[in-house]
Amino acid sequence: MATAEGYLRRLTRRLTEDPEQLDVEELSDEAVGTGAQKVIDCQRGQEVTMVGTLRSVEANSKNCAGGVRAELFDGTDSVMLVWLGQRRIPGIESGRTLRVHGRIGKLENGVKALYNPHYEIQK
Repeated sequence: MATAEGYLRRLTRRLTEDPEQLDVEELSDEAVGTGAQKVIDCQRGQEVTMVGTLRSVEANSKNCAGGVRAELFDGTDSVMLVWLGQRRIPGIESGRTLRVHGRIGKLENGVKALYNPHYEIQK
């Protein structure tokens, strides 16, 4: 009976909670399940592997002169992926899930960044 109660409790929660919050929790759980580190726990200078979804991608705009920038969100926080010297990268587009590896740095505004990260498209 406890299993049925647990199922009903989870179902009720999924039906009544904010869908965006549920997506964030699911994304965070998925990232941790792959052995990746959470963005929120990573510090400057640390070598990391992260999994997340690209929220936005910019190429050759004022903000990213001479490169491509993409915001990766893992359910806990965001990190900016910066590929210097690129105009466009096939497969790097909003909504894609990536596994990235590199060393954490910071942009001039203090935002966490990975410069020229190694990446794998997951979905």
